[in-house]
Amino acid sequence: MSHSTLLVRPPAPANPSLPPRQCAPVSAAAATLRTSPAASSVAQLRTKCRFAAPGVREDYSSTPIDVVADVKTEKIVVLGGSGFVGSAICRAAVAKGIEVVSLSRSGRPSYSDPWADEVTWLAGDVFYARWEDVLVGATAVVSTLGGFGNEEQMKRINGEANTIAVDAAKEFGIPKFILISVHDYNLPSFLLTSGYFTGKRKAESEVLSKYPSSGVVLRPGFIYGKRKVDGYEIPLDIVGQPLEKLLSSVENFTKPLSALPGSDLVLASPVNVDDVAYAVINAVIDDSFFGVFTIEQIKEAAASARV
Repeated sequence: MSHSTLLVRPPAPANPSLPPRQCAPVSAAAATLRTSPAASSVAQLRTKCRFAAPGVREDYSSTPIDVVADVKTEKIVVLGGSGFVGSAICRAAVAKGIEVVSLSRSGRPSYSDPWADEVTWLAGDVFYARWEDVLVGATAVVSTLGGFGNEEQMKRINGEANTIAVDAAKEFGIPKFILISVHDYNLPSFLLTSGYFTGKRKAESEVLSKYPSSGVVLRPGFIYGKRKVDGYEIPLDIVGQPLEKLLSSVENFTKPLSALPGSDLVLASPVNVDDVAYAVINAVIDDSFFGVFTIEQIKEAAASARV
């Protein structure tokens, strides 16, 4: 997040012996605002002032005032931005006026949606990325990297790829790193030894150690929405949305069962992909938002970002 200071330089009096000027605010139509291209956001505002002393001709001279405004700008890099979750994050960020760069092996997806034109789509592999080009000007990195396969493949894409990204972001001084991880479903530890879970937890550990006061780990369960694959739309919301409502309606009855090992395989609430996306937006714009976030906390954060 970039900041600049606020500085106002008032016009000097034309004659020190005259009474002070009384400067009334001018309307937008009467003011000429010129914005400098400099990063410090300098603007010049011309005003009309008149003297209170009798017999003094009104002074309508236009005197420039240099204003350096305090402007907060955000630019995020979404790793895996062309995927199901990544594209939802890109779409939400564009809606919030955040500059977005996506890095994925496929580059720009085949979406015809207008928001896609506002994203800078880069094709590349995290393992061979030119980070000095990818991360330039970024205020946060968001990783949606993950996948299934054999043990080695899952450790590589869920763990090593994310670890490389975290280290690169830290090396280039990016202030925030946000990781989309996974809910543990209340499984006993001996069932969390697959490459998928060990890779994700390795990535989490890297985020929280390198970014102890600004790193964010989101742990959603089943993510639903309309997923596009090879030009076809898979309506995961047909299952996810009614299941989320059902589990919410019986939550008071099922809470006592949550202590049972593996109970969340059935009882963990699905999460709308847009909720995940807006929880990410909350993490990007709110400096007090960091740490590990559960399913319910993700939904709460999303609701805050939508306001």
